[in-house]
Amino acid sequence: MQPSAGSASAPSSSAAPGAGPDAGLPHTRTRWVHWIATALALTAVVGGTVALQPTDATATPDRAAPPPARTASAPDARAAAYPVDCGRAAVDVVQHASGDLDGDGRPETVAVVRCHSELGTPPSGIYVIAPASNSAGKHGAKPRVVSTFLKPTEGMSVQRLTLRDATVSATLLGYSSQQVPRCCPDLERNVNWRWQEDKFVLKAMPLPGSV
Repeated sequence: MQPSAGSASAPSSSAAPGAGPDAGLPHTRTRWVHWIATALALTAVVGGTVALQPTDATATPDRAAPPPARTASAPDARAAAYPVDCGRAAVDVVQHASGDLDGDGRPETVAVVRCHSELGTPPSGIYVIAPASNSAGKHGAKPRVVSTFLKPTEGMSVQRLTLRDATVSATLLGYSSQQVPRCCPDLERNVNWRWQEDKFVLKAMPLPGSV
């Protein structure tokens, strides 16, 4: 899997080639529609993968059946190096879930991370990590970040993260203006990401009370 980023501009599924690693969106908006656009701009697109399936074989009566294939372990969320600048503070993994997101037969891990703080709730990032590219190589290689769903520079918090049937769902919390206390976000949006046609596609759920 190769990371890249995409964007979406409407509450329906979409994805497009996105900006580089420095393209952070403003994290405070004075209008609700702007915050929606920010939430929709979180699509992460990663390169496609190809899974080779073994050919069928019939065991002969005088030969024992081969042992079952070993299941690959999911990457350890706390072992990865995330692209988050926390200064001297540690990077906390506050939520994570593992599963085969892209259908290649190997599990990935989705992690919610933020800078450690004794007070307040720093903004969160959501990242997909995969085993080290040299998984058959040297011992101790760290898992690698292969996709970014949300950057801390977006200024949002993640209230909930779930993974079911290869769909990653999250509840994002944000602020409508600079006057809203950082302890108490006043905007909320449910979103999910799913692997479709060799990329992750973001979908924002309808707002409560909308038609």
